[in-house]
Amino acid sequence: MKIYVWGTGCGAGELVDRVLPAETIAAFVETVPHAASFLGRPVIRPDQLRDSDCDLILVTLRDTECVLRSCEKAGVETGKLFFLKNHMALVDRNQRYGEAEAVLGKAYVDSLRQTERRIRRPLWSVREVLDEETLNGDYVRVKTLELLCREITAVPGAIAELGVYRGSFARCMNTLLPERTLYLFDTFEGFEARESAGEGKGFVEAHRRTGPERVLNSLPHPERAVIRQGLFPETASGLEERFALVSLDVDLEESTLAGLHWFLPRLNPGGYLMLHDYNSPQLSGVRAALQRYEAETGARVHAVPLCDINGTLVISA
Repeated sequence: MKIYVWGTGCGAGELVDRVLPAETIAAFVETVPHAASFLGRPVIRPDQLRDSDCDLILVTLRDTECVLRSCEKAGVETGKLFFLKNHMALVDRNQRYGEAEAVLGKAYVDSLRQTERRIRRPLWSVREVLDEETLNGDYVRVKTLELLCREITAVPGAIAELGVYRGSFARCMNTLLPERTLYLFDTFEGFEARESAGEGKGFVEAHRRTGPERVLNSLPHPERAVIRQGLFPETASGLEERFALVSLDVDLEESTLAGLHWFLPRLNPGGYLMLHDYNSPQLSGVRAALQRYEAETGARVHAVPLCDINGTLVISA
């Protein structure tokens, strides 16, 4: 069976690390490829699938409609698609359960079978500031961000994200707080080699070559963004700034600890820090970093955990 994987992000990396070895994949697919290869396999455009002899296309993206539109535009048979984020939508898009079980195993595929989940939107949310695709990505996390942005109206300071990846959450922050300076801290080239040595190859590769230009091009107000590229906390050297809102999303223990030590003392009263992946079973170093921070400082942080996809912890100043 000739298998293709749609996407070269964290979803694709997790698939390779946990379920499907890279050498069994013919190629990865991206609407706009940002590199010629991913995990040693070629990256192709959707139109290149049209003349291929693929049997199954495993889709790792959440935006099913975007993938379907790309296939229709490229003349690719949509019946070959199998959506691995099927459980994040209300409509079961999958048909090829038998073929998928042969490749991924019955237990894994059973976990993707459609179970309806509805999140009722509050009545005051009449006019959405964020687009539908963003809301569908991680509704609880982004709507919590929106609420926090309303809460810090009277709190002075800039906003920041440490661990930008491809900029989806930075875009939300920039959209909701267009008047605030947004500091973006990231290597934009992937994890520091020594710290990520024990992580899965797919996870590490998915974070490479994200590029500051790619992030800036996705922001509605790029003129408000300040790129600080390189290893943190060296990239914060000489920065005399205080903050009203911070997103800390660096996945690994030492980098998370460095972020907590640098940002929490610089968080203005009434401000918030959103610590992503706090309850993620795959990224246990995040919780360990907070425990170490409390032990090293002797301070107990005031925080509330969220039931979003990766268990964000909201820390208040």
